[in-house]
Amino acid sequence: MSDIAIVGGHGHVARLLIPLLTERGDLPVALVRNPDHEADLPGAAIRLLDIEASTVDDFATAFTDCDAVVFAAGGGPDGKIERKKSVDLEGSLKSIEAAERLGIKRFIQVSAMGVDSDPGEDAGEVWEAYVHAKRDADTALRASSLDWTIIRPGALTDDDGTGRVTVAETTDRAEIPRADVAALIAAALVDDHTIGKQFEAISGDTPIAEALANL
Repeated sequence: MSDIAIVGGHGHVARLLIPLLTERGDLPVALVRNPDHEADLPGAAIRLLDIEASTVDDFATAFTDCDAVVFAAGGGPDGKIERKKSVDLEGSLKSIEAAERLGIKRFIQVSAMGVDSDPGEDAGEVWEAYVHAKRDADTALRASSLDWTIIRPGALTDDDGTGRVTVAETTDRAEIPRADVAALIAAALVDDHTIGKQFEAISGDTPIAEALANL
């Protein structure tokens, strides 16, 4: 049994990940800002963490006794440029530093497809800020001492998961259900072959375990 800290513990992907972890005997530790969210997260241990207001020390306290960290937080489609930096980038940087401080080696980060390329001139300031935040967070994680995996999903949907994906360093632009992203995270946590791997993920025909083994 492993204790898995989930930053962004009330997000859509996290809520789908939690039951996958509990079903196999792990303990999801959901880090949330609002204590009222506990009712939405059956099976998870709840610890309070405001990503934007918290220090690295606060993150380290929230991660205490955990065996792995999943960074699944995001500022969301709120149109606020500053939240792309404070949540998507700085939240990741504080998570990385706290994990290193505690000696937690395993770290999985949910990023986004295509963020290594600058967006086009017509992308808008908010999207540009989002791309840069995700890119810089991934760069920092790759440079860390952690046993990292970076998952870069395509456009997220609320469709039912299929358990079948296409994963590669780069893929075509396409959709993937959040349920399958959650399943990818759960599988990667117990697959050491994914350590040091960064990959894009979309819906496909290959069972998740097989797709990860073929990376």
